[in-house]
Amino acid sequence: MTGPVSGRRASLITLVAVAALAGITASVIGAMSLADAMIATGLPNPGPITTYGLPAVRAAGEIAAAIAVGGFLTAAFLIPAQPNGVLDVGGYRALRLGGYASAVWSICAALLVALSVSDVSGLPLHQLGLGDIWAAADLVEITNAWRWTAALAAVVAVASVPVLRWAPTPLLLLGSLITLAPLGLSGHSSSGGAHDIATNSLFIHLVTAALWMGGLLALLVHAWRVGTHLDTAARRFSSMALWSFVAVASSGSINAALRISPNDLLSDYGLLLAGKALAVVAVGVLGWQQRRSAVKALRDDPSDRQPLVRLGLCEAFIFAVTVGIAVGLSRTPPPPKRAEPSAAESAIGFEPAGAPTAARIMFDWRFDLILGTLAVVLAAVYIGWVHRLRRRKAPWPVRRSMFWLSGCAGLLVATSSGLGSYMPAMFSMHVLVQVLLSSLIPVLLVAGAPVTLALAALPRTSATEVPGPREWLGALLGSPLARAAADPRVVSVTFIGGLVVLHTETVFTASVNNHSAHVLTNFLLVVTGCLFFAVVSRSADAPRRRVAMLVAVPASYLAVGLLVGRRSDVLGESFYRSLRLTWHTDLLADQRTGTAIAVTAALLALSCGAVAAAWPHLRRRRTVRARDVAAVSQ
Repeated sequence: MTGPVSGRRASLITLVAVAALAGITASVIGAMSLADAMIATGLPNPGPITTYGLPAVRAAGEIAAAIAVGGFLTAAFLIPAQPNGVLDVGGYRALRLGGYASAVWSICAALLVALSVSDVSGLPLHQLGLGDIWAAADLVEITNAWRWTAALAAVVAVASVPVLRWAPTPLLLLGSLITLAPLGLSGHSSSGGAHDIATNSLFIHLVTAALWMGGLLALLVHAWRVGTHLDTAARRFSSMALWSFVAVASSGSINAALRISPNDLLSDYGLLLAGKALAVVAVGVLGWQQRRSAVKALRDDPSDRQPLVRLGLCEAFIFAVTVGIAVGLSRTPPPPKRAEPSAAESAIGFEPAGAPTAARIMFDWRFDLILGTLAVVLAAVYIGWVHRLRRRKAPWPVRRSMFWLSGCAGLLVATSSGLGSYMPAMFSMHVLVQVLLSSLIPVLLVAGAPVTLALAALPRTSATEVPGPREWLGALLGSPLARAAADPRVVSVTFIGGLVVLHTETVFTASVNNHSAHVLTNFLLVVTGCLFFAVVSRSADAPRRRVAMLVAVPASYLAVGLLVGRRSDVLGESFYRSLRLTWHTDLLADQRTGTAIAVTAALLALSCGAVAAAWPHLRRRRTVRARDVAAVSQ
C-alpha cells in the first residue's frame, strides 16, 4: 500500500482471487453433486465444460454482482461527495468499480444462458447452436432469468458511465440490487409448498448478503487505494454490516427450515447448509472483531489501515467460500418431501383453511416477510425519531404519531392477516386489499409526516463535517427525480392508470401467477398511493387542483369496477381454477363481489374527498365565526 499503482494492483488481485476461490468451491461441490442431480432430473451428463463451468461462472458472476452493489453503495453512502455535489476521488473510483463489476456480471449472466441450456438439455455445449440456445431460452425459466439478468446488469453498467455527481448513485445502487431479482425467481425456493415465504426470505437473503459482502470488498479496495475518509466509510459500513448479518442469518434460517427437516441434516444438502451457516457465523465473528479493533484503530488514527485490511481479507475469502457453497447448494437436489404439495400450495405456496370467515380473516395470519417486516421497521424507526425529538425537548404532535402507527398497523394487517392470506386465492379479497394498500394506508402514512419528522430528528452537520442521512434526504428531495415524482400530473396518471392497468387481463394474470410480481404490485400500490396523497396534502393553496386530484380517487375505483363488471367471463379464471379450492367454485359471483367492493370504495372515496376538499373552507368559517363571537363579547 505504498501508492495508487500498487494499491490498484493489490485490489485487482484480491477481487480476482475472491472470485476464483468462489468459482473453484462451486465447481467442486457441483461435480460432487452431479450424480444425484442426474438421477433427480433423468438427464445425461452435459460434459465437463458445463459441469465445471456453470457453477464456476455463476459463483464468479455473483461475486461481481456483489462488488457492483458494494461499489455503488460506497459511492452513494460510505464516502461523502464534495460540497458541490461532485463525487470525491474515492467515490468516483467506487462508482467505476461498480460499473466495471456490473459489466462483468452481465457477461457472466449471458454465458450462463448457454451453459444453463446445456445443463437442462443434457447436451454438451459444442453440440448447441446459437439458434438452439435462443429457442430454448424462451422455454426454460432459469435461462430466461439469466437473460433478464444480463440485460439489467448491462443497463446499469452503461448508465454508470456518464455519472460524475452524487445524485444518481442511489439509483445505480437500486439498479444493481434489482439485477439480483432473477436469482430469487429460480431455484429451489421458487417452487413447491411455502414458496411464498421461501421466495421472500431468499430475496432478503440475497440483497442483504450483497450489501454486506459487496460493501466489504469495496471498502477493501478503497483501503488498498489509500482512499480518503476511510474512517468514516469503515464506521458506516460496520453499522450496516451488523444489521446485514442479522438479516442474512435470519432469512437463511427461515429458508433452510422450509427446505429440510431435522432428519435431513446429515444428507448432502443438509451438510452443505451446515457448512454455509458456519461460514456466515465465522464472517460475523470477524466482523465483530473488525468493529472492535479496525474501526477503533481508524478512529484513533485514520492512516492505520492494517487491521482493516488484515481482517477484511479473512472475511472476503470466507465470503468467497460461502458463495461457492451457496451455488453448490443450488446444484444439489434437496431431500424429497414426504408429501406432495396440493394444487393451491404449488400455486400460491399454501392452502387456505377454508371459506373466509370473520374469525379466519382476523386470526389466520401468514406473515409477509417483505411488506410485514417493512411495516414493523417503519414503525420502529418512526418511534425512534420521535423519542430523539423528545430527548431534545422538541414538540411533535401525538396525532401524527397515531396516524403513522395506524398506517403501519394497516400495512401489517392487510398483507399478513387473513386478508393477505385470502388475497391470492379470491378476486374479491384481491380488490379489497388493493383498495386498502392504495388509499387508506397511504392516507394514514402521509398524515404522519415522516419526511418532516426525519428532517427534524436527524442530526444536522456543519459545512466542515461529513454529510450524513439528513443531508442525503435533503439532496434526494431536491433532485430532479423527486420533483418529477411530485408533479401532480405524473402522480395522478400513475395512480389512476396503475389501478386500471392492474386489472387488465394480461397484467392481472401475470401478477396473480407469480408471487414476486404479486409482492411487487402491492409495494408499488403503497408507494404510488403515498406519492399521490402527499401531493394532495401539499395542494391546500390550490383548491382546484386539490379537488381534481381528490376526484381522481373515486374515478379510478369506478373505472376498475366498470372494467371488471362489464366482463361476462372471469378475470384470471384459469389461475383460480388451478387452485382447486372446493369451497371457492362460483368465481363469477366472487368477481361481482369484487366489483361491488370497488364501487363502494369509489363512493366512500368520493365522500371523504368532498369533506377533505371542503375542510379548509369550513375551517376558515369556524375561525371567522370565533373571531366574530369574541368581538361581540367584548
